[in-house]
Amino acid sequence: MTLHYDGTYEGLMTAIFDCYERKLNPSCITSASHFQPGMFDSTQHIVTDVKKAERVLKGLRKKLTPKGFKGLYLAFHSELPNIEMTIYHFTKITIAHKINIERDFRQAPVLRIRQVTKMMSREIHRMHAFVRFQKTSDDIYAATIAPDFNVIPFIGDHFKKRYADQQWLIYDTQRDYGLYYDLETMQFIKLNNSDWAGRKQIKASVLKEGEQEFKRLWSQYFKATSIKERKNMKLHLQHVPKRYWRYLPEKY
Repeated sequence: MTLHYDGTYEGLMTAIFDCYERKLNPSCITSASHFQPGMFDSTQHIVTDVKKAERVLKGLRKKLTPKGFKGLYLAFHSELPNIEMTIYHFTKITIAHKINIERDFRQAPVLRIRQVTKMMSREIHRMHAFVRFQKTSDDIYAATIAPDFNVIPFIGDHFKKRYADQQWLIYDTQRDYGLYYDLETMQFIKLNNSDWAGRKQIKASVLKEGEQEFKRLWSQYFKATSIKERKNMKLHLQHVPKRYWRYLPEKY
């Protein structure tokens, strides 16, 4: 039995509720966008029901610590293969036990959720550190990212506190949506006419006058202050992995 849902967290929780209510034993739970029916598979489409989803979430809140409860939501946004089934099995174990199971790493789903949560937290931290803004002609500070995981829902508060007096946009070019702050509220947006260059950077034509010169001067300063004799590339890559260089103007 393969269950497919709309790709939302509420949709997944609805699927888990239906498994209990209808005594389903799925071999796969997947989002509709990734669903590929097999020749001999029995499939079922799950219609998202917020009330059903909330009942599952309410039960998990009672059984988990706030950190553990948030960890499931983080793991869901990792978009890793089979993460839905991992969350499903984690939920079954959680509900079946009277005691908290978050540290029972003998259970494969529990260990996997902890591993994925750490991966997500690390990626979020690196986005905090490596996102670089450029000022556009309409006075919005914009940045493009392409993280390994879907971290956009988790990085907004950091940048809102840090840049509370500026309008900014962080856009995930891999998932084609972003987060926009207008000095009052944050909202998710999708750009229909994206102005990105070849490496998913913002086109020079939409940048504020002088922004390109600032970028050039910063790169020049970085090179001038580097001490070649003390260069330790192995250590440097540990702190700044190469896949994040695309965000750093001093690296290109």
